[in-house]
Amino acid sequence: MTRPRPIRRWDPFRPLDSGAAVAYRTLFFTLRRFVVGRRLSVSLEKGDLALTITEFDSRLDLRQLAVGQLDDVALAARDVQWNGHAFDHASAVLHNVHVRPSVPPVLVAAPVEVTLEVPAPVLDELFRMTAPRLSGEVGADGVARLRLARRIGFGHVEVEARLNGSTLWLRPTAIVRRKRRALPARTPGYPVRLPELPHGLRLTSVEFAPGVVRLTGSLSEWRMDLPRTRLDDTITALSAVGHPLTLIWPSRDN
Repeated sequence: MTRPRPIRRWDPFRPLDSGAAVAYRTLFFTLRRFVVGRRLSVSLEKGDLALTITEFDSRLDLRQLAVGQLDDVALAARDVQWNGHAFDHASAVLHNVHVRPSVPPVLVAAPVEVTLEVPAPVLDELFRMTAPRLSGEVGADGVARLRLARRIGFGHVEVEARLNGSTLWLRPTAIVRRKRRALPARTPGYPVRLPELPHGLRLTSVEFAPGVVRLTGSLSEWRMDLPRTRLDDTITALSAVGHPLTLIWPSRDN
């Protein structure tokens, strides 16, 4: 009986062919098996990130993999902690993911769409920084409400969000004080200047959902160097199931 041939380990320096396509697919499935459902702590140049991966998926095609093309990759995570800030849920879709055959090889995605669910208390923190006279919240009904910070019992205003560049416009839709009174559609909005986002990330939409503010942003291109030693160290760390996992993976600035 002939023994099965061992699966060839992925080598970013080997010329791309059908064997490389199988190696890419094996690597992807191996990484997915290691990370989905697992708590990860990642040390990056800009700070520490901790999260639990809930989704890591892609529609892999062997013909595209043979030339280093992974197509779109979807990621999702819960219980995200970033530099002292906590977020309920985050997701990303990396479009046109491919390996650029350079030395070292570079993993490229263009563009990248990121969605972040921010707990409602963060909205209040944002107002304390940009508009200290106001206090904001998002209720379990998904409605955002603004109050005067020093007159909490004075009533509140229901608002909806509209994004215009780096400015968030909050348009009042109703005033609530004992009774709810709807406001005209032409009621002017209140501008909130948003802080600059890192690495060229551009905010594209802001939505209110039950208990959270859902932010969506877009990055024109994301790149990461893939030297063989770093990849080997990462796979070795991921394979140590049952041990606390901390990865050191420097990001590459655009």
